[in-house]
Amino acid sequence: MTAPQRLLRVLPEEYRERLMGLAREVAFAQGERIFEERGIADRFWVIRSGTVTLDVRLAGPRPTAVSSLDTGALLGWSWLFPPYEWDFGAEALSPVRAYEFDGAQVQALCDEDPAFGYALLRVIAEILAHRVREARSRLLDLFAPHAGRP
Repeated sequence: MTAPQRLLRVLPEEYRERLMGLAREVAFAQGERIFEERGIADRFWVIRSGTVTLDVRLAGPRPTAVSSLDTGALLGWSWLFPPYEWDFGAEALSPVRAYEFDGAQVQALCDEDPAFGYALLRVIAEILAHRVREARSRLLDLFAPHAGRP
């Protein structure tokens, strides 16, 4: 399996600089909810330090963790597509420092400069493709051994 792409490492330098011009530094305390499943998705983050757990609400009082993201990872992509709602929830597993980006500002920059928009969306698509492959592999590990058993 290929290594996950890191948005700020892979984005060409001139586009990285333009994107970082929109960045705002933020911090989340351990245990702090960053966003809730089905909430309004209007921003995204690049994790500078710490770990974030992605979760879903199933049965029970607490969300179920499905993945974790660490330093350099892109957190949040639902700001890109209608209905602009988070598909997961996110919580800081440890203290987290991150760059935060306003989705509307980034979309406006993409509209103003289609080459920038293409480069950014291509990197985000590669990140998402990697995460889908990872999730598929985890699901196969969990459920394939039980397939075919009576």
